[in-house]
Amino acid sequence: MEERATRDLEMSDGASDDDMPLTLPTEGGHGGSIRKGCDPLAQTQRSKLQHRRARINQQINKEMRMRAGAENLFRATTNNKVKETVALELSFVNSNLQLLKEELEELNSNMEVYQTDSEAINVPMIPLGLKETKEVDFTVSIQDFICEHYGEDCSLYDKEIKELMELRQAMRTPSRNQAGLELLMEYYNQMYYLDQRFFPLHRNLGVHFHWYDSLTGVPSCQRTLAFEKGSVLFNIGALYTQIGARQDRSTTAGIDKAIDAFQRAAGAFNYLKDNFSNAPSLDMSGPSLCMLVRLMVAQVQECVFERVTLTTQDTHLTSQLRLAQEAARVSDVYLLVQQTMAQPLMKDYVPFSWASMVQVKSEHFRALSHYYAAVALCDHTLSTEEEEEEEEEEGDEETEKAFLHFYINVPAGPPLSQVLRDPEKRRKLGKAHLRRAVIRHEEAMRVHSLCKILRKMDILQDVLSLTHKRSLDKYSELDREDDFDETAEAPEIQSQTHQKPDITPPNFSTVQVTDIFQRLGPLSVFCARARWGPTRVICLQRREGGLGLTLRGDSPVLVAGVVPGGCAAEAGLREGDYIVAVDGQDCKWAKHGEVVHMLKSCSDRGVELSVVTLHSHDTQVERRAIMLSHCSDKENTRQRLLGGAKGQSSASLLNWNRKKKREGGGVTKRLGSTFSLSFGSIRDTESMY
Repeated sequence: MEERATRDLEMSDGASDDDMPLTLPTEGGHGGSIRKGCDPLAQTQRSKLQHRRARINQQINKEMRMRAGAENLFRATTNNKVKETVALELSFVNSNLQLLKEELEELNSNMEVYQTDSEAINVPMIPLGLKETKEVDFTVSIQDFICEHYGEDCSLYDKEIKELMELRQAMRTPSRNQAGLELLMEYYNQMYYLDQRFFPLHRNLGVHFHWYDSLTGVPSCQRTLAFEKGSVLFNIGALYTQIGARQDRSTTAGIDKAIDAFQRAAGAFNYLKDNFSNAPSLDMSGPSLCMLVRLMVAQVQECVFERVTLTTQDTHLTSQLRLAQEAARVSDVYLLVQQTMAQPLMKDYVPFSWASMVQVKSEHFRALSHYYAAVALCDHTLSTEEEEEEEEEEGDEETEKAFLHFYINVPAGPPLSQVLRDPEKRRKLGKAHLRRAVIRHEEAMRVHSLCKILRKMDILQDVLSLTHKRSLDKYSELDREDDFDETAEAPEIQSQTHQKPDITPPNFSTVQVTDIFQRLGPLSVFCARARWGPTRVICLQRREGGLGLTLRGDSPVLVAGVVPGGCAAEAGLREGDYIVAVDGQDCKWAKHGEVVHMLKSCSDRGVELSVVTLHSHDTQVERRAIMLSHCSDKENTRQRLLGGAKGQSSASLLNWNRKKKREGGGVTKRLGSTFSLSFGSIRDTESMY
C-alpha cells in the first residue's frame, strides 16, 4: 500500500436507519437531485455503531502517526540509548494498535444490526458495512479549471459546484433501500460527466479522494477519479448485502427479494473485480472481491434452500431427498467460501466471526442434509398410494430412480433398490444418516461456542439448538433396545440444486442523470480532453453578397467554410470555428436553425459573434465533435449512449493508475466515444449565408 494511504482516519458504517431521511436541496438550475441521504446525527442503532467506529478510527489514526514518527526517528538516530527508548515506545504503540483493531473488528463483525425484525427464526446472513469517505471540496479545483481551461467566469458555476458537493455528501449516508441504491447510482453516473469535464488525461484535478477499508478502517488516498468510482461501486454492492440481510425470509416474497439483493451484490463485486485493477485498499483487491462474490453466491444458495423448505409441504420420499440435496449444495458452497477465506492474504484480513459463521453454516447444512435423508428413508409416503395400480408402479419407479442418484458413491451392501423396499434396512440407513447429522450439529455448535461475537447472537443459538434437538429426537425414535449392530457409516450425499445462483451485473442505465455542468456546452466539444484557443469576438457587417460563411450542424454550430475576400474572412472568422454566442446570447446548445435566425435578424449595425477554435491534442475528440455537430437531438443521444455503454462496457475509469492509460501511445477508449454516424451525411446540413 502506498505511503500516502496512511492519512486521516474517519471511518463509519455509512447510513443510519431508513426513517431518518435527509433531503437534498433542489431549487433552480436543471432540477438537481431529488434523492435522499440519511441524517448521520440520528441516534439509531446503525448511527451509534457508526459513531463508535469513527471514534476508534481517530484513535487508530493517532497511534499510526505516532508509530510512523517513532520509526523515522529509529532509522535516523545513531544514539543507542535513543534507539532503545524508541523501540520501547514502538512496542507500546503496537500493543495499543492491536487492541484498537480488535475492537474495530468486533464492530465490523456486528451482524445483528442489519438483520430483519421478523420474529421468524432464520440463520442470520452476513452483510457488509459501507466504505466511509471524508468530505471533498471541489470548489477551488473546479473553479480554477473552468477559468483556465474553459475561459469562463467561474463564479457563474457556483450553483453547479454546490449541487455536486451536496450530491456527494448525500451519497456518504445512503438509506438502506432502493432510494439509497439510486442515490449511489446517480453519483456513480454523474462521475462520467465529471471525468469528461474536468479530468484531462495529462494531469489531475488536484482533488484528493480519501476512502477507508470496509473491514479494517485503514485509510487510502488517491487523486484519480477511478478510485472514487470504484469505491462507490463497492458501496453499491455492500448496500445490496444489507438490503438482502434485512428481508423477512419467512415468506417466499421476502426470500425472493433477498435472492435478488445478494445476486446483485455478487454482480457489483464481480464487476469491480473484472474491471478495476491495482486497488490501493485490501477490501477492493482481487482475492477479497473473489471471496465476497463467493460469499454472496453461498447466501443466495441458502435462500434457495429456505424457499424449497417453505414450499415443500408433503413428506414424499422424492421431496425429502430433494431437500437433502439442496442442503448439501448449501454446505458445499459455504465450504468453498471457507477455503477462500483460509488463503494466506485473506486469513488475517477476514473477521474471525465471518470465518466462524461460514464454518458453522457449512456444518449446519451438512447436518440438515443427513437429517432430511433420514426422514426420506423412514417417514416417506408414496403420493400414488390411493391411485390406480399402474400409476403406483410408475411412482415407485420414479422414487427408485431418484434414490439411485442420491449418493456420490454407491454404498457397500445390498442394492439401493432392495434397501428402498425393506423397512428395516431403510431404518438402519436412516439411523446412520441421523448419526452423521448429530455429529455435524455438534461440530457446528462447537465452532459457534469458540467465537465470542457469535455467542452473543441469540437467534443463531436458537437455530442450532432446535435443529440439534430435532435430530437427537429422531435418532431416539429410531433407536431400539435390541439394536446391537454397530451403526454403519452413512454415505456422502450428492449435492444438487434446482436453481443455480445468477451473478447479476449492475445496470447503471436504470438511473438517468443530467450533466450538472451542461451549461459549459456540449460534451463533444467542451470537455477536458479538448484544447481550443481563447474566445474571439468577430464583428460582421452584412454586404450585398451576404456574410460570406457556411454553417454546419448544431450544438454547437460549426463554421464549415469562409468565402475568400468576403465579410467573414476579412473580420477574422476561420473555417473550423465554433459559434458559442451571437450578440452576447449563449448558443452552445443552439440548433442550426436558431443560429441562422439570429444571423438573419441582425440589424444594419451588424452582428457580433463569439467563436472558439478547437486545437485538440486528441484527434478522436475533434472527429467526435464534427460527427455529433449535426445531430438533431444532442442531449438525448448523449444520454442514450451513456446509459447503454455503462451497463456493457468497462472502458471508462477502469485503472487506478492513470499512467497505464497513456502507455502504448494510443487514445484510451471512453464511454460514449463511438458513434455510428458517417461523414457522408455531414454536408447535407451545410448552408451558405
